[in-house]
Amino acid sequence: MKQAVPLSYQVNEIILGSLLGDGSLKVHKGYKNARFSFRHSDKQSEYFYWKAKMLKEISGNGDVFVQKPDGFSANNKLRYQSRALQMLTELYKLTHKRKTFTIRRKWLNLMTPLSLAIWWFDDGSLITNSRKGVFCTDGFSKESVEILARYLNKVWGIKAHVAPINRQRFDRKNQYWRLWIRSTDELKKFLRIILPHTPQSMLSKVILLYKDSQLQQRWISEVANFSGIDQHAVKKAVDQKKSGWKAFQRMI
Repeated sequence: MKQAVPLSYQVNEIILGSLLGDGSLKVHKGYKNARFSFRHSDKQSEYFYWKAKMLKEISGNGDVFVQKPDGFSANNKLRYQSRALQMLTELYKLTHKRKTFTIRRKWLNLMTPLSLAIWWFDDGSLITNSRKGVFCTDGFSKESVEILARYLNKVWGIKAHVAPINRQRFDRKNQYWRLWIRSTDELKKFLRIILPHTPQSMLSKVILLYKDSQLQQRWISEVANFSGIDQHAVKKAVDQKKSGWKAFQRMI
């Protein structure tokens, strides 16, 4: 019997982070083993291909393809789908219960800074003039989001808060639970963890904005030092973000 080749740490890290964001593991009808897939808008093509490139060991021919708009967006979607592999099935069993993706500390404890980075780039956003943050955990129950909050606090020392948000969807209003980082200091602690795994295409998700030029330059230097991205590129991204941020003038 052919022995399954273990997944590399990098692939494991990426998949675990993606499962909290835009990724999924699924055993398709007629197949014995699971496949990993994710998709992004074609506007995020640089990030999409950056992630797909790191998954070569589970990729096959035709692993990337384009999907037409699905009604929620006018943009085409880029979709990645891996080969069906036994080791992906093992990861599926770890992260799913009765064929349903389930958030448990058992596998959250396997996540790394790269996993956190993927989760943030997939579903995290800077808010309040880029001084606070939120994870859009709309697809998870309140109990699951509370597990995530405790995990961030216990393992990474990041204080996050669980709070509801009401959204109109179709003809009804629904309540969802999100994970909020309400302190700039806590947000900076989190960003420093993921900065070494930040591609240049995702700079906008790690840039904090300040009115004070010295504070702004200090953060530009931190981003450049931690990420390894050229400081001029970081400064350019800051300028672009400021020019497009309508609420910047109302910053506290």
